[in-house]
Amino acid sequence: MTAKKEPFAIIIEKLVELKDTSELMVDLAYSSLLLNNQHLAEEVQALEEHMDKLHTEFEKLVLSSGFKPEDSQHFLGMIRLGVATEQIADAGNEIAEVVLRELQPHPILKLAIEEAEETVARVPVSSSSPLIGKTLRQAQIHEETGMWILAIKRGDVWLRPRHGTVIEENDILIASGYAEGEADFENLASPNE
Repeated sequence: MTAKKEPFAIIIEKLVELKDTSELMVDLAYSSLLLNNQHLAEEVQALEEHMDKLHTEFEKLVLSSGFKPEDSQHFLGMIRLGVATEQIADAGNEIAEVVLRELQPHPILKLAIEEAEETVARVPVSSSSPLIGKTLRQAQIHEETGMWILAIKRGDVWLRPRHGTVIEENDILIASGYAEGEADFENLASPNE
């Protein structure tokens, strides 16, 4: 039987999820802009809807936690942190909208984009991948392919890459790196496909 979590611990978990999601959105948004990648921008837009739900759940959780009046300033601080993460997520979405609207970037940014040797790949992990069951550290994807994992999508959940994150079948790995490594990365995640 698992121990029941204290309401405060659950609130902190949700706040960390908000923070991680907003950071992920900004990372993906900048990548979508620098690489002029529509698909990444669409992922940011999908995350924005997810972030709105997370933020609403977080605020409801805080407000229904039954805190005492003398604790209200601490809970108000948490609500404000939640609002700040939502604003960061909104800013990430605005960055991605530049790509989605196909607005022309500033000439200097356009030059930088054209000169970039980087690419972004979005690859599902197939059942035959040697990555399954390995942590990101063990998988050594960057060392093998030159690609850095930006995000992992597992069903409807987005994960920020951490060294201890275990790769599972059907995960979608989003990575950026030099174009020469893209084929190696795809072959590692989805061999023979």
